Amino acid sequence: MYATSSKRYRGRFAPSPTGPLHFGSLIAALGSFLDARSRAGEWLVRMEDLDPPREVKGAADDILRTLEAFGLYWDNEVMYQSQRHDAYQQALEQLEQAGLIYPCGCSRREIQKNTSGSGTVYPGTCRNGLPQGRKARSLRLRAPDLELGFADRLQGDIRERLPEKSDFVIRRADGLFAYQLAVVVDDAEQGITDIVRGADLLDSTCRQIFLQQSLGYARTRYLHLPVALNENGEKLSKQTRAPAVTPRQAVSSLTAAMRFLGQRVPEGLEDAQLADFWDWALPNWESERIPNSRLIGTH
Repeated sequence: MYATSSKRYRGRFAPSPTGPLHFGSLIAALGSFLDARSRAGEWLVRMEDLDPPREVKGAADDILRTLEAFGLYWDNEVMYQSQRHDAYQQALEQLEQAGLIYPCGCSRREIQKNTSGSGTVYPGTCRNGLPQGRKARSLRLRAPDLELGFADRLQGDIRERLPEKSDFVIRRADGLFAYQLAVVVDDAEQGITDIVRGADLLDSTCRQIFLQQSLGYARTRYLHLPVALNENGEKLSKQTRAPAVTPRQAVSSLTAAMRFLGQRVPEGLEDAQLADFWDWALPNWESERIPNSRLIGTH
């Protein structure tokens, strides 16, 4: 059931349905797709629809239609996180039985106030029990004083000592399961061996590796792609109003994504038919040519 390095390559693309597919998401989809196909592997799609307040109605179907229109065809059925609550609850109970979970009564605002501008790094207020008068809001994973690391296929050796970002939330104050728990459970369930995604998720990887270990799952391999920035130096995202990619511009968008990923694109390929693009792209993918930068501007 769980991924091991000896299994056939199985990758995935896991968008959140918070809006249409944009160029930054296309880079992640294309990179993961070609990495899988170049290794005669499978490529799955998982819809990370775990956060209803942030989701846009119809966005999930729109993303899937766009992938198909671009020739990015997936294997097996699409997995929807909104249908996986029982699996997440089972994993949470397993962690609870291992003594790795505790209730937290702190709000994000309080954490920011008490960490002197150091972001939302949790100071451990409720680690040894809820302070008097506090009620449980979220559930946190009790992280040990442990250094974890992994060899990223593009970014090199990454190491992190967990206490720097320790005791992260795995069930939110609103009752929703947190991304960190859901993604690890789903990757194990789907037998994912290789994760190709944006470098903006590098900070999550060691936490996910710790969860893999705690739940008895095998590790996956990682390749973190450079993240595309807009002209203001901001990550392309729904929040920064990145424009949607459209089927009528499929080949030009795919060609631009290939150039962003450092591939040797023939002159004039952007004017080719979609089938001709894939006839070239599938046998000519070279993952070793991807820039090992974490951020790259697109203007």
